[in-house]
Amino acid sequence: RHEQVARFVADQGVDVLCMQETKCREGEFPTAAFAAMGLPHIAIKGQKGWHGVATASRLPIGPAPALDACREGHARCVGVTVAGVEIHNFYIPAGGDIPDRTVNPKFDHKLDFYARLAESFAARDPQTPILVTGDLNVAPGEHDVWNHRYMSKVVSHTPTVAQCRSQPVRVGEDPAAPYNQLRRGLPSPRKWCACRGGKWTLRAQRRHVRAPPRRRGRPRNQRHPRR
Repeated sequence: RHEQVARFVADQGVDVLCMQETKCREGEFPTAAFAAMGLPHIAIKGQKGWHGVATASRLPIGPAPALDACREGHARCVGVTVAGVEIHNFYIPAGGDIPDRTVNPKFDHKLDFYARLAESFAARDPQTPILVTGDLNVAPGEHDVWNHRYMSKVVSHTPTVAQCRSQPVRVGEDPAAPYNQLRRGLPSPRKWCACRGGKWTLRAQRRHVRAPPRRRGRPRNQRHPRR
């Protein structure tokens, strides 16, 4: 699919691209194709057939503190430093179908993942520039889903999961709430579409870009999503 990515990168003028569900091992990632599209600096966390995350950058990348968030050892997190800013790219577990951790191990894993992130970031210096992004598999607000009442029973929008949304990026002892950078640029209700079983359906918004309040600002080249 790198041809589609190349078109997106050229159209949007991307400097840093965070990808999830790459579903390949590190050596199988098409690094040459990304170098050709102007993103030669790449950090990859992969595994065979499942999960996988990668961050590609036009600018040089450096290491970032590793976060032990996934108890199952899945390839769900990769961190880099770009121009002095830590960027942590996540693919958080979807959580299965039953929003009850006592009977659904996948949902228990999802909540445990958030708890581990909360603990990791709480120990960090609040002055550290950090960006948390990716497929967080949570739709916290009523405008992030097509039907708030109906979706409140779905694992990505239950009250329990919605309460987890701010924990991972509450850095140090800073009492200020983390800030969704996409929310500033797109404040109105949004609906997202997906094709399942050959039919297009409205889906929840589960991808976010969150940062401490002091880094607020409309992201460069941010555009409204195409329907």
